[in-house]
Amino acid sequence: MAGSIAMLLIAIACEKESDVQSLQPVDDSPLFMKLPVHDHSNARAATNTGYAVFSADYFTSGESGQIGRTIYFKDVGNKQLTEDFVPGLSLDSTDNVSYYIDETRPSDDLPVAVSSSAISRAMQTWDDVICSDLGMFRIPSQPGIATGFVSELLGFGGSFDYVADVVHAGWMPGAFYDSITPEGSTFILGITFTIIFTDDDGNPVDLDNNNKLDVAWREIYYNDAFEWADGAHYDVETVALHEAGHGLSQDHFGQAFRNLSNNSLHFAPRAVMNAAYSGIQTEINESDKAGHCSNWASWPIN
Repeated sequence: MAGSIAMLLIAIACEKESDVQSLQPVDDSPLFMKLPVHDHSNARAATNTGYAVFSADYFTSGESGQIGRTIYFKDVGNKQLTEDFVPGLSLDSTDNVSYYIDETRPSDDLPVAVSSSAISRAMQTWDDVICSDLGMFRIPSQPGIATGFVSELLGFGGSFDYVADVVHAGWMPGAFYDSITPEGSTFILGITFTIIFTDDDGNPVDLDNNNKLDVAWREIYYNDAFEWADGAHYDVETVALHEAGHGLSQDHFGQAFRNLSNNSLHFAPRAVMNAAYSGIQTEINESDKAGHCSNWASWPIN
């Protein structure tokens, strides 16, 4: 396909701290934000792909004492994103789910082998859900492969080329997240971007007519402004498990509220796909399984 590259809408489901007057968030509606305006003429000249960045879902730390901000959320939908992969349309010519870990952007806190192993465990956890058969496989990391459609567009280097269905594009500096939303470096742990197919005029397409835009691939970035760990706070596998859920078309789910008597954050239900970090979670609960199965149980029939 041919087409232009466009930066479209980011839908972020969260509530401002100032909106919250009680234990429950008072406004369930999402906040809508646009990415900063950039001159994409060089990007259009460099590639004739027919892809566009459609949306982003970010995962917050949820700790007001550490980051100076409290993010509240309430997501009670069908656990599915509005964009999905299409059988027969994958750019790797298979219906199996491929993933790639960019090891050229390592965390400052962990050896590459440790962080890559944690990300692979997270991918394997989703692959092990028995309702689905994803045929998941990892494309071996190579120093010569640059990734990052979004990072390239935002001026942080990368590539407009497809590498895998789900790309863990590495750790980015705080400035990357500040370019997405004000002070993003202070509360975004990880973020998943959805890149969709477009037609010759740059319009989103839905070739399988399932009322979901057709996903080309997804890119996951981790915030190097935070201190990362393996098996401790902030745990790479936990955040990777959440972001990989987005990579596999699952939306945020659950609600959060703060107990004003002791300032503790509570989740109902506590799930991998909650929109804020609540401690180490390396196993998928029933809510997360339900969302995953609703997306993938019949794959590759979609």
